[in-house]
Amino acid sequence: MTANVILETRALTKEFKGFVAVSQVNLQVQRGSIHALIGPNGAGKTTCFNLLTKFLTPTSGQILFDGEDITAETPAHIARRGVIRSFQISSVFPHLTVLENVRVALQRQLGSSFQFWRSERSLDGLNDKAMALLAQVDLEKYATLTAVELSYGRKRALEIATTLAMEPKLMLLDEPTQGMGLEDVDRIKQLIKKVAASRTVLMVEHNMSVVASIADTITVLQRGATLAEGPYAEVSKNPAVIEAYMGSANTELKGAH
Repeated sequence: MTANVILETRALTKEFKGFVAVSQVNLQVQRGSIHALIGPNGAGKTTCFNLLTKFLTPTSGQILFDGEDITAETPAHIARRGVIRSFQISSVFPHLTVLENVRVALQRQLGSSFQFWRSERSLDGLNDKAMALLAQVDLEKYATLTAVELSYGRKRALEIATTLAMEPKLMLLDEPTQGMGLEDVDRIKQLIKKVAASRTVLMVEHNMSVVASIADTITVLQRGATLAEGPYAEVSKNPAVIEAYMGSANTELKGAH
């Protein structure tokens, strides 16, 4: 494993009662890059994410992070190493303010237990850091709103801010633009590009125009196995990839150039 590779999988495999969901996947994520995991529905992308964060245990194979074998580690250990995941469904606290959401994440990152018995004022020391994170995702002017009042795209931006509060070395983004209109998609795309400037991003994404414009490397999965890997310009011309994206998805693949 070279120093440039932050995450590597070796023959990563997951079987469910005879069904192979992920098959012999060898993934190498370069430090400081945006790496996209794409593929038709049922290709094994989310299962792969669940294996990397240990929400699922591999049937066989290895996962290495920063050169160390983390295959047997718990989700909490992996998170402490700096592998932080954001989920498909927005997971912010809807009735806390935007600022409070980030403060909760900062408290968790500090390693202190949630000290609900302390006065709220005692957490004010985190406000400057929380506001700096909100500024990174262009949400500082929404700090006093409750999260439920935000548009869907801004909720996802808030989720990215709470992920950043955990000081990730590797951010795993699961369908970050799912269900968004064009304006929100563009905002989140620019945001991912911005936060990836100083860290590594591995993302599962269906939107080919997003993948085409920001991903350095793309791994295409089909039926749990790696079908192709490389930059978008190369992968999008691969006949096997075009065949895998039959119909509307194929059109989308071509239309993203």
